[in-house]
Amino acid sequence: MSTTDAPSARAISADVPAPRSAPAPVATSTAPRSAQYTAAPRRTFAWQIRFAFLCLVWGFSFLFMKLGTEGFAPLQVSLGRVAFGALVLLVFLVIKRERLPRSARTWGHLAVAALLLNALPFSLFAYSELTIPSTLASICNATSPLWGMALSVVALSEDRPTRRRVAGLGIGFLGVLTVLGAWQGFSGTDLTGTAMALGASLSYPIGWIYVRRTLARDEHSHLAKISAQLLLATLQLAVVTVLFTPMPTAFPAVPLLAVFALGALGTGVAFLLQYGLVAEVGPTTAQMVTYFTPVIATASGVALLNEHLAWNTPVGAVIVLAGAALTQSKPRAS
Repeated sequence: MSTTDAPSARAISADVPAPRSAPAPVATSTAPRSAQYTAAPRRTFAWQIRFAFLCLVWGFSFLFMKLGTEGFAPLQVSLGRVAFGALVLLVFLVIKRERLPRSARTWGHLAVAALLLNALPFSLFAYSELTIPSTLASICNATSPLWGMALSVVALSEDRPTRRRVAGLGIGFLGVLTVLGAWQGFSGTDLTGTAMALGASLSYPIGWIYVRRTLARDEHSHLAKISAQLLLATLQLAVVTVLFTPMPTAFPAVPLLAVFALGALGTGVAFLLQYGLVAEVGPTTAQMVTYFTPVIATASGVALLNEHLAWNTPVGAVIVLAGAALTQSKPRAS
């Protein structure tokens, strides 16, 4: 869950304990409450290094998608992404001597989560980048907190918005219009590709609301559930890909390496890094990665893919991120 893959820091904050120096976070997000660990694991690298690496991995994910679609069909890119990600998590599952869930009910709900949080958004983003720059796709991804706040009004009675969060929603919407150049009639923007990217960002909060409503009291570890979820997403995309996409006739090196990096690093390792960061420094600090991702994605797209960057794109991105930050803010304690 993104930010295109692993769940957001707010989304997994209910699954890990807060650092001892801070109060336990309030579960106001749309994440499941799985079994909690009693202490954060010992880390080899300083959290700042892992934070920076996570920003880079997720920032470059949009470039990897663009490179992957230059050699493979979008569905094939998404299939490779979830397959390599699942492989990484299964290795860690074996190392930690944990088991996949055994409950049929859990697997059924995880199948829906796999569709909404992995198979569908990953495929929509991959298809969108056939016609829009990776920079625009990354900015569309940053609208996910805006969608989440809007949906929480309807779906989560305990998560009512404040005036500040409603203002953030309006500001974020203004940012989207700025990015798309609404005053020019959206000229020069592929509306179909943009709609796919925005639809992908919408799929994430829908998925987390579903997970919260169905798996909130599930006792399996988060690692076990996300491993099973990626396995199910791999199965779903394997079936769809075989039915609607011809087998590739070649495996060019650069696109293949891009898909491998997208899955193993951007989906598998990135999830493990964020999960560890939330446990070590808390969800508020870990969530800041969301605001660095579009910056890195934009810089990599312009520098490495020669994507054009008009003035309204970075300005609109800043407005979107400001609105997203407001939607995630909490009222000050009196």
